[in-house]
Amino acid sequence: MHRSEDEPAPTTGRRRHLRATAITIALGVVMFTVGAVGFSPSGSSTPDTPASAASAAGPARGIEALRERVKRLPKDPTGWAGLGMALVQQARITADPAAYAQAEKALRRSLALEPVENLHAEIGMGALAAARHQFRDALSWARKAVATSPATPASYGVLADAHTQLGQYKEAEEAVQKMADLRPDSSSLARASYTFELRGDTGQAKVLMERALRAAGTPGERAFAHTHLSSLALDSGDPATALRQAETGLAIAARDAGLLEARAKARAATGDHEQAVADYTTAIATAPLPQYLLGLGELQQALGHQDRAEAQYAVLRAQETLRRATGAPADVDAIYFEADHGAPRQAVTMAEAAVQERPFLAVHDAYAWALHRAGRNEEALGHADEALALGTRSALFLYHRGAIHQALGNGSAARRDLRQALALDPSFHPLHAPAAREALRRIDDTP
Repeated sequence: MHRSEDEPAPTTGRRRHLRATAITIALGVVMFTVGAVGFSPSGSSTPDTPASAASAAGPARGIEALRERVKRLPKDPTGWAGLGMALVQQARITADPAAYAQAEKALRRSLALEPVENLHAEIGMGALAAARHQFRDALSWARKAVATSPATPASYGVLADAHTQLGQYKEAEEAVQKMADLRPDSSSLARASYTFELRGDTGQAKVLMERALRAAGTPGERAFAHTHLSSLALDSGDPATALRQAETGLAIAARDAGLLEARAKARAATGDHEQAVADYTTAIATAPLPQYLLGLGELQQALGHQDRAEAQYAVLRAQETLRRATGAPADVDAIYFEADHGAPRQAVTMAEAAVQERPFLAVHDAYAWALHRAGRNEEALGHADEALALGTRSALFLYHRGAIHQALGNGSAARRDLRQALALDPSFHPLHAPAAREALRRIDDTP
């Protein structure tokens, strides 16, 4: 009998039946969404995760079915693992921290019932740790899963995502290659696309993401691929294509927060500010993640609506208060927000802690920007260089480094970075793109 690559050899008919139900519901989600925290060089914790690639209603129905199953079979470790993984997905969609706690409880129940070689719980714990930005823990769980079942592609997905966020890019590429060798499906192709995007090869990244779209087997996978094809187009200065990709994805998943953000950015870039605001507002209603709040706030500020911007910033400040209370590491968007709209010295403190836990290139960029805003430009330059060390084509990163060079009095280097940023994407940010043009004007006017 043919057996999925995601399953170790079944031991009983009951276990086979459970894998065909609980794991079909949950592991398929995790295979594609598991720690794809960084599926954008920005590193934002979003679906950048593809978690919002389905409405909350679908996962909620699946979770209820899984809850009923563990009530009937409370001693089955696979059922508890399936419930835990589905709850991780729900938490990604809803941005509800309580769902993460419920996910951990279910996964640990599975591990208590089957402490050794519990593949699905190990993968689930890796997904949970990645979603919480605990990437060293995610790496540990991924290694356990690989040891338990070296032929399971999902294990290498968790492994690749953890290595990426820990700044271990060569190891991440090796894990993605192994995953693709085992099964070149939508999940592995999307991760392969991302490795090329980080290296600055956006052409190959697009080719691979288009292959991921063709290989997609679920509406969520198709929506995810359209989200990132939209992002690749926008980051290359092609808002029309970005808008088409987002519209196509939203025809599949109408309230997908990641796609709504993608369309909002594309609309803002084409001057359709009213509809961009509407898309951001709907995305926030679905998942009030920091990047959506910051995106809407800064767009409103650029439009001269300071009171409306401050309404979003107030929510971000409340979220930051909650984060500090939990001791969780700050996300990139929280650091950017604090640097630009709060206390730059506090942003530096946040970034120092974040880069220790997550030395990903986007965190280095946020650290560089916080240091710059705090007046520590010599230190900032090293982190700005680190953010661009792979050759990543990011207009925002280039603008940040250009501003640092300008502050250090290096006009030629500043001119180079600022021109490159605007050439990549003339509308890369509602506040910083105009600032980049003004900085270039001042540099060019300086004798």
